[in-house]
Order: sequence, then structure tokens, then C-alpha cells
Amino acid sequence: MATLADRLDHLLGRKTADALSEAFGMTTVEDLLRHYPHRYATQGAELGESRPVEGQHITIIARVESAQEVPMKSRAGKRLAVRLRSDRHTIDVTFFNPHKVKHNIKPGVRAMFSGTVKYFRDKWSLTHPSYVVLPEPRTADDLVSAAPARVRGAGALADLARTAQDAAGVDMSVFDRALIPMYPATRDVESWTVMRCVRQVLDQLDPVEDPLPDWVLAAQGFIGLDEALRSIHLPDTKDEVDRARDRLKFDEAAAVQLVLAQRRHDVEVRSAPVCARRDGGLAEEFDRRLPFELTAGQLAVAEEISADVSRPHPMNRLLQGEVGSGKTIVALRAMLQVIDAGHQCALLAPTEVLAAQHARSLTTMLGDLASAGELGAHDLATRVTLLTGSMSTARKRKALNEAVTGDAGIVIGTHALIQDGVNFFDLGLVVVDEQHRFGVEQRDSLRSRGRDGASPHVLVMTATPIPRTIAMTVLGDLEVSTLRELPRGRSPIVSRVVPAKVHPTWVDRAWERIREEVAEGRQAYVVCSRIGDGDTDEDLPVDPAEQSTAPAGKRTRASGAQEPPETTSVLDLHEMLSAGPLRELNVGLLHGRLPADDKDAVMREFNDGAVDVLVCTTVVEVGVDVPNATVMVIVDADRFGVSQLHQLRGRVGRGGHQGLCLLVTDTKPGSPTMTRLQAVAGTTDGFELAQLDLQLRREGDVLGKAQSGTVTTLRLLSLVDDADVIEAARAFARTVTDQDPGLREHPGLASMVTAALDTERIEYLDKS
Repeated sequence: MATLADRLDHLLGRKTADALSEAFGMTTVEDLLRHYPHRYATQGAELGESRPVEGQHITIIARVESAQEVPMKSRAGKRLAVRLRSDRHTIDVTFFNPHKVKHNIKPGVRAMFSGTVKYFRDKWSLTHPSYVVLPEPRTADDLVSAAPARVRGAGALADLARTAQDAAGVDMSVFDRALIPMYPATRDVESWTVMRCVRQVLDQLDPVEDPLPDWVLAAQGFIGLDEALRSIHLPDTKDEVDRARDRLKFDEAAAVQLVLAQRRHDVEVRSAPVCARRDGGLAEEFDRRLPFELTAGQLAVAEEISADVSRPHPMNRLLQGEVGSGKTIVALRAMLQVIDAGHQCALLAPTEVLAAQHARSLTTMLGDLASAGELGAHDLATRVTLLTGSMSTARKRKALNEAVTGDAGIVIGTHALIQDGVNFFDLGLVVVDEQHRFGVEQRDSLRSRGRDGASPHVLVMTATPIPRTIAMTVLGDLEVSTLRELPRGRSPIVSRVVPAKVHPTWVDRAWERIREEVAEGRQAYVVCSRIGDGDTDEDLPVDPAEQSTAPAGKRTRASGAQEPPETTSVLDLHEMLSAGPLRELNVGLLHGRLPADDKDAVMREFNDGAVDVLVCTTVVEVGVDVPNATVMVIVDADRFGVSQLHQLRGRVGRGGHQGLCLLVTDTKPGSPTMTRLQAVAGTTDGFELAQLDLQLRREGDVLGKAQSGTVTTLRLLSLVDDADVIEAARAFARTVTDQDPGLREHPGLASMVTAALDTERIEYLDKS
């Protein structure tokens, strides 16, 4: 008999085990049994996804609806054009050398087909797939008198069937089941191979001990883990599938929530500097000078943060808010409270442009309160110091000295802040701007920089609203504060889609609109998705802010075979606009490959109004604040994600004038991409758009470093659809860890944490 921990090569043989390991990273019985079917087939009808991804290798069960020989267009000879019906869908299949397959592929035949998905004119098909003809479903009486099965088919599937036969023929009994499991597969490891291995392992598997306490099973109405694992792979009814999925989804959610609950407990037992409010201090003087009133939301969030940093345990809080909702002023007030208590603050920004912007804006807001050590400085003044990797040696040495001596109350920088050579005198608060742009190792390094073993308080900020399910799943150890209202006097941004191919004159009007705004004394951005000068998928820009949209050249869409057109590079567009529609204006250029001094100089000129129009990449996506900019034109807007478009347009309309964002695209009207762009243009509610983004991308690699939806780390749990499961798992995890933080009394739960999730990703989560 076997257990979940047993090695596959001991049960399946080295050849099969090596193939599973190479294709899916499986080494144990549990690895194999956690490779769940992603759909089921029954009576020739496939249940599940109807639009697989271009290039995906799939296996389907279907019935031949028609099959006829037709002449080939590009060369002599004929091909067999086949139409399959599976569930409510039809699939076109082409076979070359029809004389070799037409005796098997006839109307009415039920077969399993395996091949690579290709799209043509928005319809997917298979070309010359391997196949094996399946028997018709049989009754119990039929099974008693059934003759040994004979393999009828061609290609890899038929070869697999032949290798499975013995003197009695091929065991086709699995195809007599009401529901036939269909697995994620590769060219080398077909769905049938996985199915045979699973059956072989389940036949030898000892009853699986359940890691969940009985009280949870009873409260949630769950079946046991042993029954769930067997039912998910070999169900007899749809109800069995649903019950198994409900149980296994909860396991996945519970594993994540247990990790987060343990981390929350670890934070609560650490010590941190107590930074209570000080009467007559720097924070109070700053508030007294504010030329405007804070919003009710800002005041409420500020109270939460103030209370957190006044406690002897580290604050671990996420501050999320709409673009332009005033997060920076809230963070600055928290930093001043910490400085009043005798400690330093670090502000970590994702790019040098944003770090320099923060240094300028905080210094401006503080005025003489930021000029400690200088003539005319206020008695309560502190010092704001900028530290980036590209600074000159002399400037860097000065900044390092101000950090280690404590002369600088606020040290602002990029990843250079967390290098080994950077030391703080007494770090009390770390503010991380745009937290999703940093690796967890970077944030963890700052967290360990406190004095005498104390941990600094941590405030992470994002202007990308986070759907509740993702916040619970990825950031569940953080307390969350949200700013929804815009500061007084801020006008909502108007957005419009510009379909360039359908209405090319509208693009001309966009440049004219920029000229009109500049004539009124205002400024504009023009944003491109790539730099140019030969950048490719392998030659990404060096600025982290551009990583998400940098690849240029031609890329293949996931949903179609046609390659998208070339995108416009920032270098080409800058040249075209400077010599053409905007030739009478001062047009600046900004992208991630410019030297740091050049980037800073361009931003200063734009900030000061010397540059009328800034042609740039996504280096300006976050934090850049030029109140006089009122128009943004985003070229090739279809290349950007929903949240990214919302972030970008938040750079305009930050002063007293109406902001306008124009989304230029070659996308056809009525297409899914155009619908997405119109959705962005139709609302300025970032939280609504974040939920839309999640639905479009699905959850993606939410536990890893990927930011876009490809293959999900979670096998069954959906962050779009399963909020109730995540909430229940969160409550369960907190209850358990409150009583047993190390899970020493719950060894089954401890093993479930490592089994249900990839170990490397748990380590990733554990440092975030």
C-alpha cells in the first residue's frame, strides 16, 4: 500500500515517474493527486472551458459530426476536413493523408483527440491530432461479455493505448464511466497517461488521514480528504465533483491563511519603538501650517496609523487609495510623528524618478522644517535625504553619512536603501510606496534594520486598488486602510477611447487638443508602451517601472493566431511629434534607459513648466506629481492592463483644471480589448476597475512574482468567485493560530501548508 509521501518512481516505475517530473514537477503521490482534472467528459460531451489558449496542448473527447475529403489550396492532394461536436461546441480538425484515417474517422464515431490549439479568424481548431477511437458506453451486461478492446487510432494517443495493452487487450473501462477526468497535459504527457497513473496510485493508496479538525468538517459540512481526493479524480456524479472541489478549495485557502495568520502572530510578538504623539513637536507644527484641510478619510486613516506607531509592537499596515487621494500627506504626517519620538524614517520608491519626485515634494511641503543644520532652519526641523544607486560617489557618501549619524530624519531611495552598506542610526518607520513593485526580500531587509533588535513599523502604500479577495489572500497579515475620496477641489478625469484605424482624424485631434492646452499655459503627457532602439522580449528596459509593458516587437496574442501590429516606440514618437504636430512646442523625452541625472533633469524641467509635452514610457506611472499637466495621450492603449491605465491617467488633473485622458488604439470596435478600454474610459472608480481587472486576468500567479494572469498557482480556488471560502478559511486559520501559533498541536495542518502550496512560494509569502 502507499501513502501521500511515497515516491512515484517506486509505484509507477522510473520511466513514467521521470516523465511526470519533467512535465509537471511531480515526485510524490501527493503531487500527482493534487494535479486535479480541469474538466470532465461524458458521453462524448466535454464539460469545461470552451476557448483554450493559442498553442495549448489539449485532449478532448468528442463525436465526429462530419468528415469529408477536400482539395488542399496550397498544394496538390486532399485533406480530411472533420467537424467534431463536444458539448455545445463544434471544433474543426484537419487530417493530412486522409487515406490513413478515414476508415476510423467517420460520422458518429466517438474518440479522444489530442493536439495543439490553433486559431484562425477567432475560431480554434486542431491540425492532425493524435487520436484513439473509444468504445460506446456499455451496460453491466455488456461488460461481462465484452471482447478485448482493440486499439484503433494514430499518433501518440494510440501508441499510449498500445503500450497499455496486455493479453486481454486494452483496459478501456475508464471510458465507461459517467464522468471521464481530463487533465492538464503536455505533448509528452497526455491526459490519458495522467489518468492511468492516478488510477494505479489510488488502487494502492492507504486511507488518507484528514488534517482538518473534526469541528471544522462538521461546521462546514465537508467530506473527508480521502473521499475528496478519490472523488475529484474518479467521480460517478457531478455532485461528487462539487463536494470534492468544495473541500479541496478550502484546503488551498486554509493553507494560505495559516501562513498569513502565523506571520501576523510573529509580528505581534516582536518589539518596535513606541512613537506616541508629542505636543508641540514637528508633526504639530506641520499641521498648523497646512494650507488646506485634510479630508475626513485622511484624518480617519491618520488616526489608525498614529495609534499603530504608538504601540510597542510593529505596525504592519497597507494604505490603499485612489490615484491622487492624498496618501503621501498621510504618510508624511506619520513620519513626522516618528521623528518627534526620536527615530528615523525610510521611504522606499520603485524608481529613481519617483524617489527624486518624493524628495522634492516632501522637501517642498515641509519648507524650512526640512532644513535642519542650515541657516534659518526652524528649531524643530529635520532633514530629507535622497539616496539612489546612480548618485555620484560624493553625494552618495554624504547621504550615507546622514543616514548613519541620524542627521537625516527621512531617507528616501530606491532599492539602494537596502544594500548592505546602508545603515541607519535608529530606524523607526519604513514606508514602501507601490508595494507590489518590490521583491519581498527587499522589504524584509528594511524590516530588519531597527536598533537593538527592534523592528521598525511598516506602512506599505499602493494607488492600485486591491480587490478584497486578493487583499485577504496575499496581504492577509496586513491591516488595511483605504482612502476613497479625492481631496477637495480635485476634478474627476474625463477619458475617451480614440479608435485610430476607424477614425484616423481623431488622432490628429488629440495632438490639436494638446496644443490647445499648452496655449492655455498647461502641459501634457504622451505615453508609449516601449522605448525602441531594438528592445525585445529579451532586452527589457532597466527601469522596474517599465517591466510590465516593456516588450516590443511582435507578440502572439493568447486568443488568436494573428500577431498584433508593431507598437509605437517612445523614441520614434518623440521624433515624429517634435518634427510634426507639436513642432512649435517644447517636447521632452523620458524613459527608463536614460541616465539618472538626465531623467531627473527632464522631470525638473517638466515640473518647472519648461517642457510643454513629456513623451515617455510607464516610468511616470506612479507617484509623479505635476499639477499643471492636464492631458495624457496613451498610444497603443490596448497594450496596457486595466489597473495600469487607471494609474497612468492619474498623473493628470492633479491641479485645479479638468484632466483629460485619450486612449489611442488600433483595436477593432466590438472586440474584447475595445470593450476593456471602454470600461476604463467609462469609470474613474479604481476599485471597480480593480475587480474588472481581476475578472479579466483571473487571479494569475497571485502567490508568486508574476503580475499578470497566466497559469494560476492556486489549483481550484478562485479569487474571483470564492470570497466566501477565503473568508471562512481566514476565520479558521486565526482561531487555530491564536491557540497554537506554531501548529505543533496540529501536525496535519502544518503538513497541509507545505503540501497544498509550493514551498518556494510559501517562502516568498513568508518574507512579504
